Amino acid sequence: MAYDLFAYHYDRLMEDMPYEEWLGFLSQCWDKHGQPRSIADLGCGTGSIAIPLAQLGYEVYGIDLSEDMLAVAQNKSLDAERSLPFPGIGGVTWLQQDLRDWELMRPVDAVISLCDCFNYLLEEEDISLAFTQAYSGLKDGGVFVFDVHTPFQLKAYAEAQPFFLNEDDIAYIWTSELNEERCEIEHALTIFAQDTAANVGSIDDAGSNSFRRIEEYHVQRAYPLDWLKEQLHAAGFQEIDCYADFLWKPVTETTQRAFFVARK
Repeated sequence: MAYDLFAYHYDRLMEDMPYEEWLGFLSQCWDKHGQPRSIADLGCGTGSIAIPLAQLGYEVYGIDLSEDMLAVAQNKSLDAERSLPFPGIGGVTWLQQDLRDWELMRPVDAVISLCDCFNYLLEEEDISLAFTQAYSGLKDGGVFVFDVHTPFQLKAYAEAQPFFLNEDDIAYIWTSELNEERCEIEHALTIFAQDTAANVGSIDDAGSNSFRRIEEYHVQRAYPLDWLKEQLHAAGFQEIDCYADFLWKPVTETTQRAFFVARK
């Protein structure tokens, strides 16, 4: 799960992800709970949430464990600033840190972690550490917002797999295997990505006819939502709400993505 070469094709494969819905949920959340000025984005990936927030004027810290994902994010940030300079204090500081053990010079107004980053924490003690660190990194009154895939969603992945993509510049075969006892799923992806850096043998203006094979293995675990709420309380959070699928509605047995909003 280090991403490596996959990081440089991540945005191409994830271009249909609901980034606008995530940003919309954050906007509505902060309308309810108060506007932050400083934000820590845990598991920021290639910056698809952090950069738009910076363009809105927020001071953002993009935190991720993958050096390659951060390299892509930094390049995207530079391109974004050239086309539309970040206003006011807006900008992103990129940091290679673990979301279980990150540290900034001072607490922030908001901590966020979207795109099911917490599902990549495979042991209960990892969840506890991450929640405790999020609490420590927040100012008093600050809000912690994150989402997770539910057990229902992981089971749905296992039932629907395998998945395939076959396009001119990229293709993949994606299989999944579920450990029902732990509610843990392993995703195995074989990706064939066009090597746009190669010019020799180019068959058309689209780029090279050379393709690179990339093997990726990602493991996620889903936890009972009530247990996650208990761990947030144990970390010190007092006001904790849980919502379903980008909507400000209670979760149900068929909720795919659960959003937690917890105040320090």
